[in-house]
Amino acid sequence: MKGMPARQPRRLLFGGLALLLSLLFALAVPAQVIEYENNGKKYQTLTHKGLTVIVTRLPNRIAGFGVLQVSVSNGSDIYWVVQPEGFSYVIGDQASNGISAEQFVDVLLSKGSASDVTKLVNSYETNLYGIPNMRTTNGYEQRRQGAFAFGVNSKLKAAATASALALTRARLAPGQSTDGSVFIPMAHDMKSLGGGRVVFRSAGETFEFNPD
Repeated sequence: MKGMPARQPRRLLFGGLALLLSLLFALAVPAQVIEYENNGKKYQTLTHKGLTVIVTRLPNRIAGFGVLQVSVSNGSDIYWVVQPEGFSYVIGDQASNGISAEQFVDVLLSKGSASDVTKLVNSYETNLYGIPNMRTTNGYEQRRQGAFAFGVNSKLKAAATASALALTRARLAPGQSTDGSVFIPMAHDMKSLGGGRVVFRSAGETFEFNPD
């Protein structure tokens, strides 16, 4: 009976080792992409280190660019930088990076199409409101209030509308969220994005989504 107390430290040691191994195993398992459909649109969502990113492809090709719709929510206790240049569309070993909102507005000012942007708005809003419980703190809903008031001709109106739709660089505090369109340069023979996968990078972390 005198040897009984010695078993307690061993149990604590083994219990601590088991807990450590389980934590290491959890860290080693990559975050899983969750796919779901709503109104015929496929969404992919991935949560990594508390940051949740939702992506879907829009069918529209605007001025030679494919369009991704993204929504990002920061559920962690740190700040994250989200910007369109952090997104890329990868086909095989070729990656095409998103361009900044300012760059895309410049493109539309040179060859803007009001009808294409109108289609983009309709498609974007349909997809945005199809994401359950997703209401961003500094996204499209907030940007569009001012942007739609500007523009006296079709190119300016198209550019102003695109400025509300486009994802802009944001430093998300804990609890904040944003959304927007990411414009991906496309080859001339491509009608829309397809056959690849979306990759997002921020703060040295990589979010890899499933292939289309």
